[in-house]
Amino acid sequence: MHIEHLLRDESLGLRLLWADEPHLRQEISGVTVTDLEDPARFVRPAEVVLSGLVWWTQRSGRAKADRFVSALRTAGAAVLLAGEETHGAVPDDLVEACRRHGLPVAAVPAHIMFRAITDTVYLQQWGELSRHHALPENVRTTLSRLLAQEADPAAIVDAAFAHLDRPVAYVLTPAGRTVAATAASADLPTRDAATLITKGTAPAQRAGRNSSGIKAGPALGRTSVTVPVQADTDTVSPYERWHLHVPDADDAPPRMLHEIAEVLGRCQEIRARRRADGGRAVRELGTLLTAPDTDKAALEAALRGCGIPDEGPYRVVVAEVGSGREDWAQGALTEAAAHVPHTGAAVGRLPDGTAFAVIAGADAVSAALAGVWPLLAAGEPSDPLHAGIASPAAAPRNLNGTLSEARYALTSARTTTPGGSRLTDAASLTGLETLLTGVPAEVRAAFSRTALGPLLDETNASASALLQTLETFLACDGSWARTAEVLHLHVNTVHYRIQRIEHFTGRDLSRLYDRADLWAALLSRETPATNGRCARSSTSRER
Repeated sequence: MHIEHLLRDESLGLRLLWADEPHLRQEISGVTVTDLEDPARFVRPAEVVLSGLVWWTQRSGRAKADRFVSALRTAGAAVLLAGEETHGAVPDDLVEACRRHGLPVAAVPAHIMFRAITDTVYLQQWGELSRHHALPENVRTTLSRLLAQEADPAAIVDAAFAHLDRPVAYVLTPAGRTVAATAASADLPTRDAATLITKGTAPAQRAGRNSSGIKAGPALGRTSVTVPVQADTDTVSPYERWHLHVPDADDAPPRMLHEIAEVLGRCQEIRARRRADGGRAVRELGTLLTAPDTDKAALEAALRGCGIPDEGPYRVVVAEVGSGREDWAQGALTEAAAHVPHTGAAVGRLPDGTAFAVIAGADAVSAALAGVWPLLAAGEPSDPLHAGIASPAAAPRNLNGTLSEARYALTSARTTTPGGSRLTDAASLTGLETLLTGVPAEVRAAFSRTALGPLLDETNASASALLQTLETFLACDGSWARTAEVLHLHVNTVHYRIQRIEHFTGRDLSRLYDRADLWAALLSRETPATNGRCARSSTSRER
């Protein structure tokens, strides 16, 4: 289907505002509906872009129009179809921007629904498919209509397999969540589903049927098939990507499964873009969470706008990936929240870009997140996935504080497992050593250098001996005798070294507070030594 075919469809009433003749012969690959000011990452090459122009304002119209059209041109859009309903007409600034950037533009009359245009495109695309496709024509027509209506994946799967004899098929995420399944499919445990995705095509059994017609435990010897659902990587994160899994490969020919997977890919992209376009309430919540003096009524209203009750408890989670992809971190939290029993959840990004989630619930939330996190991280094992979860917030007014707590736990997760994935619950930071992991590395290093001073001079053998003595002395609860025993020294030598340590650090090791400071400084070193530590004793100190 070419642009000119769409313009000639009298039922749509499109009015061409600008285009060079060669542009009209460009083939169309699909349709994207957006009202983002910068839609580049959601547009695929050769797509028709439908926009209601909600983003355009009279005050900064020229600059916004130029930025919007430039983004479309960079993404390779085929044509912009601009709705007239919002402003009464397509603004001249927008038409001029399209002329400058060489992007065809046409007006969509106010009485024409965007769905009619998407329906026309997808029906034409499916109609032009080769007659050798495995899906029957009527099924393809139904699927195209469902895509145009932005149907959910359950409806897509039902329609795609409806012409077969009660097949078993699942749409799964890498973390093992069942997104959709055919009516004949039994429940699939999360860990089992995640294993199926990890293995790709795994051995399966030939299916028999029970008295109700549902597939029962099959005989050995057959194979299952798992088809990845291809979706735009800038729209869908690796943690959310769908897979079409059929336990018995004989249920449907491979070509049919790939056709269905292609439709599911479009379905997932549409849902992801709709979520991005409709994230205003979540963005408002993120802004309020970071504000120093948040109005209680405004915060409660923002929670309700996100579908979250304005009565707690709540859990706040923040996350990041090693590659720095903030959209991937948000995708990971979106998938994680889908595994958690809750009465409402909001996932988005804070003003500084950090991915966050507010989940209504208490203990069950933490336990569910801890269980799913390893499965989630396995979806992209080469990219460390870190997260921090705060203790429960009893009411909306506590959310600002718990966000800080979640950030602290995130720093702890990153510090504790820099090369791997980890979820840290702030409630687990119960000791000095674990508490310090939440302090930024630069702050820990600065404190260590200030408190230990000359003892950190690795080129000085005497300083190294004093540092080892200090660590051993503190680990042995300040016992001169046990320190001497561990270091194979005379007690008088230990006394002399402790005096030198006190001289260099300005601390009195007979005082509890000074001991705690130096112990914290030792724990804060970038490469803390561990040799010579005594096991802690519950008995009184031996002096």
